[in-house]
Amino acid sequence: MSVLTIGNRRWLILALGVFAQTAQATVVNGAAFLIPTWHDDAGYTLAQSGTLAAAPLFGGMFTLVAWGALADRFGERLALSTGMAITATAVTAATFTTSPAALGVLLACAGAGAVSANAASGRVVVGWFPIHQRGLAMGIRQMSVPLGVAASALVIPQLAREHGTAWALAFPAIVCGVAAVACAVGIVDPPRPDRAEAARTGALTNPYRTGAELTRIHVASILLVIPQYVVWTYALVWLIADRGWDETGAGLVITAAQILGALARVVVGAWSDRVGSRLGPLRIVSAITAVSMLALAATSLADSPAAVAVLLLASVASSSPNGLAFTAVAEIAGPYWGGRALGVQNTGQFVFAAAVGPVFGALIATVGFPLAFTLSAIAPAAAILVVPKRD
Repeated sequence: MSVLTIGNRRWLILALGVFAQTAQATVVNGAAFLIPTWHDDAGYTLAQSGTLAAAPLFGGMFTLVAWGALADRFGERLALSTGMAITATAVTAATFTTSPAALGVLLACAGAGAVSANAASGRVVVGWFPIHQRGLAMGIRQMSVPLGVAASALVIPQLAREHGTAWALAFPAIVCGVAAVACAVGIVDPPRPDRAEAARTGALTNPYRTGAELTRIHVASILLVIPQYVVWTYALVWLIADRGWDETGAGLVITAAQILGALARVVVGAWSDRVGSRLGPLRIVSAITAVSMLALAATSLADSPAAVAVLLLASVASSSPNGLAFTAVAEIAGPYWGGRALGVQNTGQFVFAAAVGPVFGALIATVGFPLAFTLSAIAPAAAILVVPKRD
């Protein structure tokens, strides 16, 4: 099949990358929706439940760079299909255990496989789309995480309440199994210059040695992931415990927030294409995120009816910058370092996202939701200063 013919299939390849990343999110992010069941039915503390929910993130942070290196060396198709197969197997095994320790280990293994989608599907987008469409394409690709979270919010709490955690975990196991097959069949690795040509043009040079831009984007992304995961991890608990909602109503609110967040990523990505900058919009979105988290804290403290609407705004704002940072990292790193750079990008985010569950769980139990929301606003405010000034 010619490159031109394959190029005409880039939207289908993008759709498969979105599907793989969505499947990844049902494991890595979807475990948070079992927190109420673990806390109320299994008798775990909020900090213990948050630790279990963070287990996929914890497992993933050790393999992100390795999956990126595998994609750089052998291609995205192998990385995606293998990673999704490992995840489906681990989550399936988790449905058969009643031991909290074994469950945590298996969820960590599932996360270790699932994050193959983070680096590999990002390289597919950058490899197949021209620069004037990459922001839009990466925004579409980044829709996948909110969509996966939305699907998890809609399905996992209901299954857990009616049938138990084993049936709830069967949902991501099935989705990841289907994704493994789909990627093996449909993903086509993008073309790139041969290594001799890449060496001549400098594409093999380590981009971390030529400037600090990548490092600064990594740090800014770490800061931005803190409010995002505070909202994603504890919004359901906040709605149920603090606002008095039932699981179904709370799940619908979270689903709506994630769908709106997914659309925001596309809009922000298209905006970056139009203005020819990834980092300018990233600074603006960081400021909006900080303000929205402060507003959530204020309305929560005042027990305002507007608090749920502000939660939607905070969820959308905190979700929207991911595609901008990913696109910038992949473009700076190039075709031979993109997988590893995206792996480093995700590793930093995963380390801090994994810490959000237990740290903010203990913080909320001690000082309450409003102060925890306030503290989470410090991180995006700091990100404004860290983002490089020019693309």
